[in-house]
Amino acid sequence: MTPVGADILVELDLLSSEVEPGRECAFLVLLAFLATFLFIRTSARMIRDPNITWWPGNVEAGGLHIHHLVWGIWLLLISGFTAFVMDLDAPWWQATAIGFGIGAGLTLDEFALWLRLEDVYWSEEGRESIDAVIVVTLLAGLVVVGVQPFDLDETASIAGTSVAVALVVVVSGIAFAKGRILLGAAAIFVPVVGVVAAVRLAKPNSPWARWRYKGPRAHKLELARARFGAGRRAERLGDRLRNLIGGAPSTVEPEADQPVERVR
Repeated sequence: MTPVGADILVELDLLSSEVEPGRECAFLVLLAFLATFLFIRTSARMIRDPNITWWPGNVEAGGLHIHHLVWGIWLLLISGFTAFVMDLDAPWWQATAIGFGIGAGLTLDEFALWLRLEDVYWSEEGRESIDAVIVVTLLAGLVVVGVQPFDLDETASIAGTSVAVALVVVVSGIAFAKGRILLGAAAIFVPVVGVVAAVRLAKPNSPWARWRYKGPRAHKLELARARFGAGRRAERLGDRLRNLIGGAPSTVEPEADQPVERVR
């Protein structure tokens, strides 16, 4: 190899070692997050199945069931702290990104539990964990493909940027309050989606419906119930998708005097 070729290779090596993680880091986080969620959800479904006895059961210490969100929180803390306080080079920032993704997968698989502070993993309320995973996957996927939230890469005054961010947060928050979870998440990246969701009818069980659809607006609650009835095709398809991803919720609660070691 000529000296010129050798010099070019050295310069390329130096450049590659100085590249910021950026979207590659986001991709590793997303990949680890999805792989962990699929693994831990599959594990929980196998523990739940009484016909599968060879799969390891829940982690317990002194009779206390240690939920996997505990391990996820610790991984998030360790990975996040490491990324903030250390100037990491390859392959350590990749390892940190993977650790953060694993922690997020373990934690969000039990989102409904830390939201409600009770074990609702296999109940109807436990579907909120699936919804949370779908929303996070959507947000992370948009980041991976290069879509920036709030257009923070644009050059603008601090005041103008602050106003723009505030408006996006408001319309996205209204969408979330109306039960339009996916639209609210997408609004962070595409604000017009949040505007559309903010002006449309809220879902009947959403916080917005509880706060606003009463008194003179009570008729809107009836409209919402008719619009978002349980027999609606979109609702049926959504339930099937959640069941496919995370398993169907329990229809019968276990009696108090029966063992529940393999409920989840």
